[in-house]
Amino acid sequence: MSIRFDNRVAIVTGAGGGLGRRYALDLAARGAKVVVNDLGGARDGSGSSATAAEAVVEEIRAAGGEAIASATSVTDADAIFAMVEEVKAKWGRIDILINNAGILRDKTFTKMTLEDFRLVLDVHLMGGAICTKAVWDLMREQAYGRILMTTSSSGLYGNFGQANYGAAKLGLVGLMKTLALEGAKYDVRVNSVAPLAATRMTEDLMPPELLARMGPETVSPASLYLVSEEAPTGVVLNAGAGGFEAAHVTITKGIHVGAEAMTPETVAERIAEIRDRAGETVPETGAGQAQAALGGG
Repeated sequence: MSIRFDNRVAIVTGAGGGLGRRYALDLAARGAKVVVNDLGGARDGSGSSATAAEAVVEEIRAAGGEAIASATSVTDADAIFAMVEEVKAKWGRIDILINNAGILRDKTFTKMTLEDFRLVLDVHLMGGAICTKAVWDLMREQAYGRILMTTSSSGLYGNFGQANYGAAKLGLVGLMKTLALEGAKYDVRVNSVAPLAATRMTEDLMPPELLARMGPETVSPASLYLVSEEAPTGVVLNAGAGGFEAAHVTITKGIHVGAEAMTPETVAERIAEIRDRAGETVPETGAGQAQAALGGG
Protein backbone atom coordinates (compact mmCIF):
# COMPACT_ATOMS: atom_id res chain seq x y z
CA MET A 1 0.00 0.00 0.00
CA SER A 2 1.29 3.43 -0.94
CA ILE A 3 -0.16 6.46 0.82
CA ARG A 4 -0.55 9.41 -1.54
CA PHE A 5 -2.20 12.83 -1.34
CA ASP A 6 -2.55 13.68 -5.02
CA ASN A 7 -5.26 16.30 -5.64
CA ARG A 8 -5.63 16.84 -1.90
CA VAL A 9 -5.34 20.26 -0.27
CA ALA A 10 -3.83 20.45 3.21
CA ILE A 11 -3.52 23.22 5.79
CA VAL A 12 -0.77 22.77 8.37
CA THR A 13 -0.59 25.26 11.23
CA GLY A 14 2.69 26.00 12.96
CA ALA A 15 4.42 24.76 9.80
CA GLY A 16 7.33 27.21 9.73
CA GLY A 17 9.60 24.82 11.62
CA GLY A 18 9.83 21.60 13.61
CA LEU A 19 7.01 19.10 13.25
CA GLY A 20 4.80 21.35 11.13
CA ARG A 21 7.55 21.92 8.58
CA ARG A 22 8.14 18.17 8.35
CA TYR A 23 4.44 17.51 7.84
CA ALA A 24 4.21 20.16 5.12
CA LEU A 25 7.24 18.83 3.27
CA ASP A 26 6.10 15.21 3.52
CA LEU A 27 2.54 15.97 2.41
CA ALA A 28 3.82 17.93 -0.57
CA ALA A 29 6.27 15.18 -1.49
CA ARG A 30 3.31 12.79 -1.65
CA GLY A 31 1.27 15.03 -3.91
CA ALA A 32 -0.66 17.43 -1.68
CA LYS A 33 -1.07 21.14 -2.23
CA VAL A 34 -0.09 22.69 1.08
CA VAL A 35 -0.94 25.85 2.98
CA VAL A 36 2.02 26.56 5.25
CA ASN A 37 0.57 28.52 8.15
CA ASP A 38 2.87 30.03 10.75
CA LEU A 39 2.66 33.24 12.74
CA GLY A 40 6.44 33.23 13.01
CA GLY A 41 6.48 34.07 16.70
CA ALA A 42 8.81 33.02 19.49
CA ARG A 43 8.29 29.86 21.51
CA ASP A 44 6.32 31.80 24.12
CA GLY A 45 4.00 33.27 21.47
CA SER A 46 5.55 36.73 21.28
CA GLY A 47 6.34 38.43 17.97
CA SER A 48 5.44 37.50 14.41
CA SER A 49 7.02 37.14 10.97
CA ALA A 50 6.01 35.58 7.67
CA THR A 51 9.61 34.55 6.95
CA ALA A 52 9.38 31.05 8.45
CA ALA A 53 6.28 30.07 6.46
CA GLU A 54 7.67 31.53 3.24
CA ALA A 55 10.93 29.60 3.65
CA VAL A 56 9.05 26.29 3.87
CA VAL A 57 6.97 27.22 0.81
CA GLU A 58 10.19 27.82 -1.11
CA GLU A 59 11.48 24.39 -0.04
CA ILE A 60 8.31 22.76 -1.32
CA ARG A 61 8.36 24.64 -4.61
CA ALA A 62 12.05 23.88 -5.12
CA ALA A 63 11.18 20.19 -4.86
CA GLY A 64 8.44 20.57 -7.48
CA GLY A 65 5.45 20.87 -5.16
CA GLU A 66 2.68 23.44 -4.73
CA ALA A 67 2.35 25.56 -1.61
CA ILE A 68 1.34 28.96 -0.32
CA ALA A 69 2.26 30.75 2.89
CA SER A 70 0.01 32.19 5.58
CA ALA A 71 1.17 34.18 8.61
CA THR A 72 -2.30 34.26 10.17
CA SER A 73 -2.58 33.63 13.90
CA VAL A 74 -4.72 30.60 14.77
CA THR A 75 -6.32 32.70 17.52
CA ASP A 76 -7.69 35.24 15.01
CA ALA A 77 -10.98 33.67 13.94
CA ASP A 78 -11.85 36.25 11.28
CA ALA A 79 -8.43 35.95 9.66
CA ILE A 80 -8.50 32.13 9.75
CA PHE A 81 -11.95 32.01 8.14
CA ALA A 82 -10.72 34.46 5.47
CA MET A 83 -7.66 32.29 4.85
CA VAL A 84 -9.88 29.23 4.37
CA GLU A 85 -12.04 31.12 1.86
CA GLU A 86 -8.92 32.16 -0.07
CA VAL A 87 -7.66 28.58 -0.17
CA LYS A 88 -11.05 27.33 -1.32
CA ALA A 89 -11.12 29.98 -4.06
CA LYS A 90 -7.62 29.04 -5.19
CA TRP A 91 -7.77 25.25 -5.05
CA GLY A 92 -11.49 24.47 -4.79
CA ARG A 93 -11.45 22.34 -1.65
CA ILE A 94 -9.70 21.61 1.64
CA ASP A 95 -9.15 17.97 2.50
CA ILE A 96 -6.72 17.99 5.41
CA LEU A 97 -6.16 20.16 8.46
CA ILE A 98 -3.29 19.52 10.85
CA ASN A 99 -3.63 21.60 14.02
CA ASN A 100 0.00 21.79 15.02
CA ALA A 101 0.56 25.41 16.11
CA GLY A 102 1.49 25.88 19.73
CA ILE A 103 3.44 27.82 22.32
CA LEU A 104 4.95 27.13 25.73
CA ARG A 105 4.83 29.18 28.91
CA ASP A 106 6.06 26.62 31.41
CA LYS A 107 5.98 27.44 35.13
CA THR A 108 4.75 25.73 38.24
CA PHE A 109 1.11 26.54 38.90
CA THR A 110 2.16 28.65 41.90
CA LYS A 111 4.21 30.95 39.67
CA MET A 112 1.96 30.79 36.60
CA THR A 113 -0.20 33.84 35.93
CA LEU A 114 -3.72 33.47 34.65
CA GLU A 115 -2.56 35.31 31.54
CA ASP A 116 0.03 32.59 30.90
CA PHE A 117 -2.63 29.93 31.47
CA ARG A 118 -5.20 31.58 29.21
CA LEU A 119 -2.79 32.34 26.34
CA VAL A 120 -1.60 28.74 26.08
CA LEU A 121 -5.21 27.51 26.02
CA ASP A 122 -6.08 30.17 23.44
CA VAL A 123 -3.34 29.04 21.05
CA HIS A 124 -3.60 25.27 21.45
CA LEU A 125 -7.23 24.59 22.30
CA MET A 126 -9.09 27.60 20.92
CA GLY A 127 -6.69 27.78 17.95
CA GLY A 128 -7.47 24.16 17.14
CA ALA A 129 -11.20 24.78 17.53
CA ILE A 130 -11.11 27.92 15.36
CA CYS A 131 -9.21 26.29 12.52
CA THR A 132 -11.41 23.20 12.67
CA LYS A 133 -14.59 25.26 12.69
CA ALA A 134 -13.34 27.18 9.64
CA VAL A 135 -13.06 23.99 7.54
CA TRP A 136 -15.78 21.86 9.16
CA ASP A 137 -18.79 22.73 7.01
CA LEU A 138 -16.73 22.62 3.82
CA MET A 139 -15.51 19.13 4.66
CA ARG A 140 -19.04 17.99 5.45
CA GLU A 141 -20.35 19.42 2.17
CA GLN A 142 -17.66 17.71 0.10
CA ALA A 143 -18.15 14.49 2.14
CA TYR A 144 -14.46 14.17 2.85
CA GLY A 145 -12.10 15.54 5.47
CA ARG A 146 -9.19 14.55 7.65
CA ILE A 147 -8.36 16.57 10.77
CA LEU A 148 -5.46 15.97 13.13
CA MET A 149 -5.16 17.45 16.61
CA THR A 150 -1.82 17.59 18.38
CA THR A 151 -2.08 16.34 21.93
CA SER A 152 0.81 15.53 24.27
CA SER A 153 1.93 13.17 27.00
CA SER A 154 1.63 16.24 29.25
CA GLY A 155 -2.11 16.27 28.57
CA LEU A 156 -2.57 12.51 28.63
CA TYR A 157 -0.47 11.81 31.71
CA GLY A 158 0.64 15.13 33.23
CA ASN A 159 4.02 16.87 33.41
CA PHE A 160 5.50 19.04 36.13
CA GLY A 161 5.33 22.75 35.32
CA GLN A 162 2.88 22.40 32.42
CA ALA A 163 -0.58 22.89 33.91
CA ASN A 164 -1.63 25.23 31.11
CA TYR A 165 -0.14 23.11 28.32
CA GLY A 166 -1.49 19.86 29.75
CA ALA A 167 -5.00 21.26 30.15
CA ALA A 168 -5.00 22.50 26.55
CA LYS A 169 -3.65 19.25 25.15
CA LEU A 170 -6.15 17.02 26.90
CA GLY A 171 -8.90 19.43 25.89
CA LEU A 172 -8.00 18.77 22.26
CA VAL A 173 -8.54 15.05 22.81
CA GLY A 174 -12.03 15.74 24.13
CA LEU A 175 -12.74 17.92 21.11
CA MET A 176 -11.42 15.24 18.78
CA LYS A 177 -13.49 12.46 20.35
CA THR A 178 -16.74 14.38 19.87
CA LEU A 179 -15.93 15.58 16.35
CA ALA A 180 -15.03 12.04 15.32
CA LEU A 181 -18.61 11.06 16.18
CA GLU A 182 -20.20 14.09 14.54
CA GLY A 183 -18.15 13.80 11.35
CA ALA A 184 -18.47 10.06 10.80
CA LYS A 185 -21.39 10.02 8.37
CA TYR A 186 -19.73 12.71 6.24
CA ASP A 187 -16.41 10.84 6.04
CA VAL A 188 -14.75 13.53 8.12
CA ARG A 189 -12.31 11.66 10.32
CA VAL A 190 -10.65 13.30 13.31
CA ASN A 191 -7.65 11.94 15.18
CA SER A 192 -4.86 13.04 17.52
CA VAL A 193 -1.11 12.53 17.63
CA ALA A 194 1.02 12.81 20.76
CA PRO A 195 4.51 13.58 19.43
CA LEU A 196 7.81 12.81 21.08
CA ALA A 197 10.02 15.04 18.96
CA ALA A 198 13.12 17.21 19.07
CA THR A 199 11.90 20.71 18.19
CA ARG A 200 12.43 24.18 19.62
CA MET A 201 9.55 23.36 21.99
CA THR A 202 11.53 20.51 23.56
CA GLU A 203 15.16 21.49 22.96
CA ASP A 204 15.83 22.40 26.60
CA LEU A 205 13.55 19.79 28.16
CA MET A 206 15.49 16.63 27.29
CA PRO A 207 19.16 15.56 27.11
CA PRO A 208 20.94 15.93 23.72
CA GLU A 209 21.51 12.19 23.31
CA LEU A 210 17.76 11.58 23.55
CA LEU A 211 16.85 14.51 21.29
CA ALA A 212 19.16 13.06 18.64
CA ARG A 213 16.83 10.06 18.32
CA MET A 214 13.66 12.15 18.16
CA GLY A 215 13.68 14.14 14.94
CA PRO A 216 10.35 15.30 13.48
CA GLU A 217 10.75 12.63 10.81
CA THR A 218 10.06 10.03 13.51
CA VAL A 219 6.59 11.49 14.18
CA SER A 220 5.51 12.35 10.64
CA PRO A 221 4.68 8.76 9.59
CA ALA A 222 1.93 8.51 12.22
CA SER A 223 0.56 11.96 11.43
CA LEU A 224 0.43 11.37 7.68
CA TYR A 225 -1.34 8.06 8.22
CA LEU A 226 -3.91 9.75 10.45
CA VAL A 227 -4.80 12.25 7.67
CA SER A 228 -4.78 9.72 4.84
CA GLU A 229 -7.76 8.15 3.08
CA GLU A 230 -7.10 4.98 5.09
CA ALA A 231 -7.20 6.78 8.46
CA PRO A 232 -9.34 5.57 11.35
CA THR A 233 -11.25 8.11 13.42
CA GLY A 234 -11.22 8.99 17.11
CA VAL A 235 -7.73 7.54 17.59
CA VAL A 236 -4.80 8.86 19.64
CA LEU A 237 -1.36 7.69 18.52
CA ASN A 238 1.85 8.35 20.41
CA ALA A 239 4.79 8.67 18.03
CA GLY A 240 8.49 9.41 18.16
CA ALA A 241 12.00 7.93 18.20
CA GLY A 242 10.78 4.92 16.20
CA GLY A 243 7.94 4.05 18.57
CA PHE A 244 4.23 4.07 17.77
CA GLU A 245 1.60 3.33 20.42
CA ALA A 246 -2.14 3.89 20.83
CA ALA A 247 -3.36 5.78 23.90
CA HIS A 248 -6.78 5.09 25.44
CA VAL A 249 -9.00 6.38 28.21
CA THR A 250 -10.20 3.19 29.85
CA ILE A 251 -12.77 2.13 32.44
CA THR A 252 -12.07 -0.57 34.98
CA LYS A 253 -14.68 -3.18 35.85
CA GLY A 254 -14.97 -1.45 39.20
CA ILE A 255 -17.64 -2.36 41.71
CA HIS A 256 -21.43 -2.02 41.73
CA VAL A 257 -23.19 -1.80 45.07
CA GLY A 258 -26.66 -1.32 46.46
CA ALA A 259 -27.98 1.86 48.06
CA GLU A 260 -26.98 0.77 51.57
CA ALA A 261 -23.31 0.56 50.52
CA MET A 262 -23.14 3.86 48.62
CA THR A 263 -20.87 5.54 51.16
CA PRO A 264 -17.41 7.10 51.03
CA GLU A 265 -16.29 4.37 53.42
CA THR A 266 -17.19 1.73 50.84
CA VAL A 267 -15.16 3.54 48.20
CA ALA A 268 -12.20 3.84 50.59
CA GLU A 269 -12.35 0.20 51.64
CA ARG A 270 -12.63 -1.11 48.09
CA ILE A 271 -10.48 1.40 46.19
CA ALA A 272 -7.95 -1.25 45.19
CA GLU A 273 -10.74 -3.31 43.63
CA ILE A 274 -12.16 -0.22 41.91
CA ARG A 275 -8.76 0.60 40.42
CA ASP A 276 -7.91 -2.96 39.40
CA ARG A 277 -7.22 -2.82 35.66
CA ALA A 278 -7.97 -6.45 34.90
CA GLY A 279 -10.75 -6.55 32.32
CA GLU A 280 -10.80 -2.80 31.74
CA THR A 281 -12.63 -1.53 28.63
CA VAL A 282 -12.53 1.43 26.25
CA PRO A 283 -15.95 3.04 25.75
CA GLU A 284 -16.64 4.22 22.21
CA THR A 285 -18.65 7.23 23.44
CA GLY A 286 -19.34 9.08 26.66
CA ALA A 287 -22.62 7.22 26.85
CA GLY A 288 -20.59 4.02 27.11
CA GLN A 289 -19.34 5.09 30.52
CA ALA A 290 -22.88 5.68 31.70
CA GLN A 291 -23.96 2.32 30.33
CA ALA A 292 -21.14 0.59 32.20
CA ALA A 293 -22.18 2.29 35.43
CA LEU A 294 -25.89 1.54 35.02
CA GLY A 295 -25.45 -1.94 33.62
CA GLY A 296 -22.89 -3.14 36.09
CA GLY A 297 -20.12 -3.68 33.53
